[in-house]
Amino acid sequence: MFKKIDHVEIVTDQLDRAVQFYTGVLGFKLRARERIDRSTLGVSLDLAYLDLGATAIELIAYGGAVAPAPTQVHLGYRMMALEVTDMQSAIDYLKTKNVPITWGPRVREGEYARAEIRDPDGHSIELRHWFGRK
Repeated sequence: MFKKIDHVEIVTDQLDRAVQFYTGVLGFKLRARERIDRSTLGVSLDLAYLDLGATAIELIAYGGAVAPAPTQVHLGYRMMALEVTDMQSAIDYLKTKNVPITWGPRVREGEYARAEIRDPDGHSIELRHWFGRK
């Protein structure tokens, strides 16, 4: 019945900056942008849909990135994890983009390496390198 996670929603107050980070730094591809009028809530939504392989995120800015997200609509975001083919190569690449590693890397011998970065809005993104996976 349940197949996969369709997408992760991330609320931002600067949609263009977030799109640039996810596409320019992490390699997501912009699939579509959309504006939705939610007059019943008194706000509009600016949306960007981004794909990375079989994974998708939906970036949301409320009120055209002017007004904060209504508290009754958004409860929060914990983290998403991106699988990387090689942790050190990913870290070296992120350094060239001035993206600091905020935690790790932590290695569990024979299993995985993990580290964390943050997007421009401060959302945590885990990087995970599974040893032995292709």
